[in-house]
Amino acid sequence: MIILEPAIAPSFMNKRITLKEIAQEFNVSIATVSKALKDSHDIGRATREKIQKYANDKGYQPNIYALGLKNNKTKTIGLILPNILNRYFAKVFSGVEKIANQLGFHVIISISHDSYEKEVEATHFFLKGTVDGFIVSLAEETQKLQKYDHFKDAKKYGVGMVMMDRVTDEVLCDKVIVDDMEAAQKATNFFIENDRKHIALISIISHTSVGKLRIQGYKNALKEHEMLIDENLILRVGKHDDLETLLKIVLGSRKVDAILCLEETAAIETLAILKKQKYQVPKDISMIGFTNGELAQNVTPKITTVSQHGVYMGEQAMQFLIERLEAMDKELTLHPRTKTVKTSIMERESTIKR
Repeated sequence: MIILEPAIAPSFMNKRITLKEIAQEFNVSIATVSKALKDSHDIGRATREKIQKYANDKGYQPNIYALGLKNNKTKTIGLILPNILNRYFAKVFSGVEKIANQLGFHVIISISHDSYEKEVEATHFFLKGTVDGFIVSLAEETQKLQKYDHFKDAKKYGVGMVMMDRVTDEVLCDKVIVDDMEAAQKATNFFIENDRKHIALISIISHTSVGKLRIQGYKNALKEHEMLIDENLILRVGKHDDLETLLKIVLGSRKVDAILCLEETAAIETLAILKKQKYQVPKDISMIGFTNGELAQNVTPKITTVSQHGVYMGEQAMQFLIERLEAMDKELTLHPRTKTVKTSIMERESTIKR
């Protein structure tokens, strides 16, 4: 079950009826109503049926959060993602929800939109007893500011936490990550091994941990082949920058025969710009992007991608969180763990293999 971020109910909606109000209607105790709704034979059949019918007609539903406070368990987990429109994070969500459904957990999802403040707000909401634990992939602004204090109270409040994909060493917790440095190095090596020597890189995630690791992997591959690292071929695109303008400048001043894009939307936009400028892909310029989503597979030419296995990442993060919650429940010591997921290159039409 998916529960989106809490929202204010429209004014035309009826107020949710409570056990107390049902009890007042029948002039009985709240305990009697509770037993009747649970079909307990301690309550006479006629009374049970009247109370059950009335509750059903009035749309009564038990408050899962109130039950959670009573039992000290909500059977709900939180998920904070930077951007749900990114196909990779959508796959992560799918993986989390799959395991959650199998184990009878609800999922509350919050989108930070790469905002530090929204991430802090979501984290504080989850720490108030709303969830048993939560999974988070850090916002770009959080990593840029390097401010992580909002996560450090999770243990104090007895809330389990797992970081995934975008993580930090500043917070001690379970983590599920991709080997981003190796992934970018592997992609750059693919170009080099197929006679592409003038490789540009486009990043719209330079302030994130994964962006920095991918840039380093790109540089490592060039060093490995004793090739010059030209910083002018590394396009760090900010929120207010125009990718088309920056790319035109590079293509007009440097020889480029391959481009590595560190994020899916940048890869799609780069391909459109190249085609607009009459470059033939992959004959003139080869391309590799990150995230093996449907967008890359439904453009012409289809884009070769680095698959980060988003669904599997989500599944692993959820498994880690369940194991953490079980250990907390049994008061067992479980040292923080890190799971590193390997990537693979999905070859398509945007690259030529020698």
